[in-house]
Amino acid sequence: MSVVPGQPDRIRTLLSRHRPRYGEPIFRGLVGLASLTVVALIAGLILVIAQQSLTGIAHNGLAFLGGSDWDPVHQVFQALPFIYGTVFTAGTALVLAMLIGVGVAIFLVDLAPAWLARPVGLMVEMLAAIPSVVYGLWGIFVLAPWLRDFVEVPLHDTLGFLPFFSGNPIGIGNLAAVVVLTIMVLPTVAVVSRDVLAAVPISQREAALALGATRWETIRIGVLPYARSGIVGAGILGLARGVGETMAVTMVIGNAPVISLSLFSQGYTMASVIANEFSEATTNLYRSSLLEIGLLLLMVTLLINAVARLLIWRVAYGSTSRSVLA
Repeated sequence: MSVVPGQPDRIRTLLSRHRPRYGEPIFRGLVGLASLTVVALIAGLILVIAQQSLTGIAHNGLAFLGGSDWDPVHQVFQALPFIYGTVFTAGTALVLAMLIGVGVAIFLVDLAPAWLARPVGLMVEMLAAIPSVVYGLWGIFVLAPWLRDFVEVPLHDTLGFLPFFSGNPIGIGNLAAVVVLTIMVLPTVAVVSRDVLAAVPISQREAALALGATRWETIRIGVLPYARSGIVGAGILGLARGVGETMAVTMVIGNAPVISLSLFSQGYTMASVIANEFSEATTNLYRSSLLEIGLLLLMVTLLINAVARLLIWRVAYGSTSRSVLA
């Protein structure tokens, strides 16, 4: 049998390719361990907070969610004003942020020229980088006086008979918290909506334009229905940001456990009461009740984020599957 020159080298090369590679299983194990670490951290956080709040759960019962009395002196802890304040401020801010954020996203993706879309998009993203305490200071010294003099007083004088505009217009209250939260939620809604709209296939727009649709009709018929789930997911992500925001809201909302429809009334949120009163919790029941609020806030935030990620994943998966089928 003749040996072809260089054949042993090629055989050794082929055999070396079938040797066991220890780096790949090691890498796979390290990556899996990192993923399990994140899961363990979240599970441990829930477990610790739940364990520390058992005293409050046992003492307060279901009245904790449905009552409005918060009296640490007499050991009465009912969290309805804080739940209401969180839902009221975050929900109102979400509505405003969705109106503005989706409009910004449509402008950046479909209307703005490239030389303008990039800097505007960068400025929107930079809003998310501003610390919340800076928003709070701006809200106290700039926003609240401006709202009191130029917004709340005129609204109270003309529409004060409505429950939304009743009360004393002092600047600090629900309206200031809603405006600050709107600005803080806006980057999340705008950026995620922009990415979702950019993921819509260009064929959707071309088909609408080929049928004689105007630019607005193309966006309304060919783009927005396709990206509806992703836009809703962007809003839910923004809601999670608004629900969990602490420092800025604490500085401008007034921190009064009041249930009121008025935008001029002072309020309280779940995050704010924890930040304000945890250092003053001198009894075990008081501290456990605050941790019970923290546990409720954590579970709500995790649920909101999970739903938002699911909706955004549906848009991404739907876009990929449609492009494959095409």
